[in-house]
Amino acid sequence: MKFTLMQECIAEFLGTMVLILFGVGVVAMVVLFANPELPGAVVNGGFTNITFGWGFAVLMGIFVSGTISGAHLNPAVSVGMAATGRFPWAKVLPYTLAQLLGAFVGAAIVYAVYHAQWVVADPTFSNTAGVFATFPAHPGFWPGFVDQVVGTALLMGLILAIGDKLNNKEGGSWGPLAVAMVIMAIGMSFGAMNGYAINPARDLGPRLFAAVAGFQNTGFEDLSIWTIPILGPLVGSVLGAFIYDWGIGKPLERAHLASRSDVSGMDVSADAGPQ
Repeated sequence: MKFTLMQECIAEFLGTMVLILFGVGVVAMVVLFANPELPGAVVNGGFTNITFGWGFAVLMGIFVSGTISGAHLNPAVSVGMAATGRFPWAKVLPYTLAQLLGAFVGAAIVYAVYHAQWVVADPTFSNTAGVFATFPAHPGFWPGFVDQVVGTALLMGLILAIGDKLNNKEGGSWGPLAVAMVIMAIGMSFGAMNGYAINPARDLGPRLFAAVAGFQNTGFEDLSIWTIPILGPLVGSVLGAFIYDWGIGKPLERAHLASRSDVSGMDVSADAGPQ
């Protein structure tokens, strides 16, 4: 099947919107209903809920957009794919804009759904911008940047490992679930240092909405806070993609080509028969 660039961008928009609806939605559940003294408090899972919620969010986003656009849902994935020749550079900017817009709209819908609770839990919108965007556990640029580079390198490398038919012959059938599990694993193992955005659109789109909606302390006051989830994932995705190709992908490809050559040579000898 072949699709136009517009169709692909619409798929990226919708897939990323669904990703944010479930991802930011689960954070809103945990944060806005976290107070045990609040009547009707319903959430006790805390960070466990968040890691599982984001994993399922990615899974649903892949199901929405995977067939048409490949379900990048993440500018860092698009850049990592392009850097290794798997995706045209000309499509990176359109995909990125679609992903950012989808993330912004998804955040707006979550806000609309939870508005009545928001004005109860944080009526001045001064303490809950973290529902939308990530924040560092430690001040400064480098701790969060290193965290985002490592997390996104893992994400990109594992996406390629899962989707590589030479590495996982059945990857196409269980790939979406495996990628969702990667997101959960990254969150459980590295989530606290910088909120495991590992996705510039996931962080910047909702953060922009929070600023437009009048939330305070959105992170735009500090350059390092809002640039880390952009720069770190972009660097990490390229690093992860090249490491995968160097250590796994290219050796597999060379071995596959060599085996095909050997088989081809055996066939020719067999066809020749005894002389």
